[in-house]
Amino acid sequence: MLTLLTCLAGHGQAALPPGVHDALDSQLGLHRGQDFRLADGQCRDCPTIPQALFYFRDEVIAVPRAGLPVSGHSSVARGKDDVRAWAASAEARQLAYPGLVWLGAPQLLPDAMFSAGGASLRLPGGAVLPARLVPKIATNLAYFDASSHAFFDARSVRVRGRLEQVDGAQRYTARTIWPNDFVIAAQPLALEPLKSKDGLVDYVRAHDGGARSAYSNRLIWERQPGAASQSRGRPVLGVMLNGAQGDDDEAYGGHFAIATGTMGARGEFADWIVNNFYGLDAYGEKGILAASVPMDNYLADLNSGQSYYRPSYMLVAVLNNPRTAVAYQGGVQRLYNQYYRHDIAYDGALNNCAGLSMDVFDALGWNIPARGPTHALMALAGYPYKAISKWSLKEGRKAYDYLSEEQTRLYPAVAFDAAGQDLLRLVSGAPGRVLTPFEQQLRSDVDALILVRIPQFPSSRAFGSAPVFSYDEYMARTPADHADWKIVPVEPKPFPAALRDGLAREPLPRSVMPWPVALAGVTLLALLLGAGWLARRRWMQRRR
Repeated sequence: MLTLLTCLAGHGQAALPPGVHDALDSQLGLHRGQDFRLADGQCRDCPTIPQALFYFRDEVIAVPRAGLPVSGHSSVARGKDDVRAWAASAEARQLAYPGLVWLGAPQLLPDAMFSAGGASLRLPGGAVLPARLVPKIATNLAYFDASSHAFFDARSVRVRGRLEQVDGAQRYTARTIWPNDFVIAAQPLALEPLKSKDGLVDYVRAHDGGARSAYSNRLIWERQPGAASQSRGRPVLGVMLNGAQGDDDEAYGGHFAIATGTMGARGEFADWIVNNFYGLDAYGEKGILAASVPMDNYLADLNSGQSYYRPSYMLVAVLNNPRTAVAYQGGVQRLYNQYYRHDIAYDGALNNCAGLSMDVFDALGWNIPARGPTHALMALAGYPYKAISKWSLKEGRKAYDYLSEEQTRLYPAVAFDAAGQDLLRLVSGAPGRVLTPFEQQLRSDVDALILVRIPQFPSSRAFGSAPVFSYDEYMARTPADHADWKIVPVEPKPFPAALRDGLAREPLPRSVMPWPVALAGVTLLALLLGAGWLARRRWMQRRR
């Protein structure tokens, strides 16, 4: 802790060695890094709500400098209702700053190479910097190993970390390692449209999800020939889907997030901001925190990076105007404020990573077509069945919520497919509906659509696969007996009562058991049991 505070206190004063940069010397999505300063969650003069700082007490964060406008939140409207009202106001025309961006480390090596088995980093000009990897989190099941070293060997990498003094000498502790050759369309891409309405599903499922595939880009649409090759410096909106983990039976659904930023001069996207929603009320086994976070951290943090435990896929919309990306980023920053405050809460069925992300689009006016609930009738029968078999009304309600929730909010893969398909319909001029002003703007702003496949980085962790697209597919992958599921237990992280104020004091009314639904479910279950009993009786009669 002393080292962290010392690094932050010296920010902007001590000169860094050649090749070592301040973490704020690059873009942070749509914002300039220089508009922020480094801090941690114990900051007393940050323009950040205390509920957000609570989660980053020992973490390096970037906070806006004094005098800059910071995203707020409503004291009367929750979630997407707040975002919808904000989007209709004059305030939404200019992008405010987020209360914080999670950086994790104060320094950055934009161009380095590992040598001596990872014991040192070679910088441009030949300088060598002693190095080590940040320690593995105790609850993390796997970590960087010899296969990881082989993957990064002789490769230019971007490394976030911390420069420290150890026994009078400098040492760099690496926290994030990102391959610099992972760029978008370094060479002009040939147009390769999707072949059917299931093209995105086929792309995700190809090669068992592509965990072992090569990194690749695919241009699937452009407004005019050559539009994609003119993407450098353009604003972007990225729809991110992460695949299924290979060592956790609760993680076959994958993960979902939305990114914004600007295309780099070589097609770099490491400094785009990914808006990542995870549960707040438990200590994640990999150290993941819900936050706006740079893309290289999101994918390649040595403990929490998605690319260390599953493959990923991204649909990138290259824009000719920043307003669409600005609208999303401004809206999600407001949602984060309510999320940290617990005005809205994470829920595996109702408010998961896909649902919260899609709520922002819905509030802005993008009406992505719904797919309907997973199993409406099964939800009715599942409520009383689970409640009785588990002797828990809470378990009954949980089963009902999962089976009755809209699929584009419940399943990350379905959200990815639905958003991608509708975006293709919008830009091709065949949406099949009257467009809202935001949808008209979206159709006008997109110049190219590019798919990005990001393989899993080798490590001691099992390789992942494609995420599931349905409840039936999920159940087919998991052991029939729930006791045989591989699950990583997590410890609760209680939210202090003193930080609950405003809407957080008045949770949304939600009965443990909706009696009309329960009554219908009991009736349906009784009919099914009765039909089964009658069928068995007739079968016995025929046997006799």
